[in-house]
Amino acid sequence: MTALAKATGDVVLKFEPFVLHVLCQELQDAQLLHSVAIDSGFRNSGITVGRGGKIMMAVRSTHCLEVPLSHKGKLMVSEEYIEFLIHVANRKMEENT
Repeated sequence: MTALAKATGDVVLKFEPFVLHVLCQELQDAQLLHSVAIDSGFRNSGITVGRGGKIMMAVRSTHCLEVPLSHKGKLMVSEEYIEFLIHVANRKMEENT
């Protein structure tokens, strides 16, 4: 709250979820890892194949959060709401684990 009171611009609370990039030797390896990731709840995972044949498997979650808190130095939400957002972000961090 002290930092928000001193802010002169826009402040955003942002939580970005776990991301793991794995370089795979074979497409079958990437497909197996993709299946495991999806079954584990990482619904935003995917496989990419680069021009040089690199096979990259990205394990990604959908647990993101981005909320504006202030605009041009003016606090736009209550302290109670900020505490709630911190609780939500901490819960999302636990889900990452």
